[in-house]
Amino acid sequence: MIGLVMSERGLMSRVLSPKFGGYLTFGILDATKTSASGQPTLEELLDIYNIRCIGPDTKVLGLIANPVKQSKSPILHNKCLQSVGYNAVYLPLLADDLARFLDTYSSPDFSGFSCSLPFKVDAVHCCHEHDAVAKSIGAINTIVRKSDGKLVGYNTDYIGAISAIEDGLGSKDAAMSPLSGRLIVVVGAGGAAKAIAYGAKKKGARVVVANRTYEKAVTLANAVGGQALRLADLENFRPEEGTILANATSLGMYPNVDGTPVPKKALRFYDVVFDAVYAPKVTRLLREAKEHGVKVVSGVEMFVRQAMGQFEHFTGGIEGS
Repeated sequence: MIGLVMSERGLMSRVLSPKFGGYLTFGILDATKTSASGQPTLEELLDIYNIRCIGPDTKVLGLIANPVKQSKSPILHNKCLQSVGYNAVYLPLLADDLARFLDTYSSPDFSGFSCSLPFKVDAVHCCHEHDAVAKSIGAINTIVRKSDGKLVGYNTDYIGAISAIEDGLGSKDAAMSPLSGRLIVVVGAGGAAKAIAYGAKKKGARVVVANRTYEKAVTLANAVGGQALRLADLENFRPEEGTILANATSLGMYPNVDGTPVPKKALRFYDVVFDAVYAPKVTRLLREAKEHGVKVVSGVEMFVRQAMGQFEHFTGGIEGS
């Protein structure tokens, strides 16, 4: 018998077939000619997942999210793992309930996870231990399973986003962050928003939090000593000169690429606009900001930087060529 699980959730069974003693697996030759969802191409199995090198001792890493298929994390992480010769494979892992997922995949073989929307806050309650930054932020994007089975949570979002924004702002003063003294408007109140708000405050910025659910905006604003707004208020909000707008919601993310958190006419008042969404690379928010001549910072910058931090946690800081 050859057992393969169907649909997007079944990709795991196809890629991990050689790890768990499967006789063979299945991949399609042409991505445009699938007979069922979740079928990887032969090229993906060979080039992205490096299936010829997967064996019983291969560790399993992956991104837990919903949705997940739009993510570029498997491409980035697998290429990095291959480049340093680390015996692991990184998968997209579609989940509905984080706690149930982690309980189901509790084997030591599943040694680490990236954690994205909508589970970054839930992850805090699912981990046995947290590093100081993740505990302060109240959101986790990286989970590592220790040899004793305990789950340790980290947050690499905050340094990924803040360093990307800082580079976008530019500064000739190496001793002081270009965020110091500036006003930053953070859109959202979830895990990514908490990371950005925390990081901005740590760098000396003043924070405004705008969210669709006002009560959540108030909670986050109070945590960082900032001001809360309703998302609709941003249409008429007039920020001071030099203000930064940081979108930390999923508005504009593939496949809903027409979404945007702030009307175009309001973007002209900002000095820099950052979007944590990286798929597509140029979101509607960034495109409309550029049309006003506003400097923009893509979520790709945050994506790569936070992934670097995750990779160090997953591999124990192994260095490659």
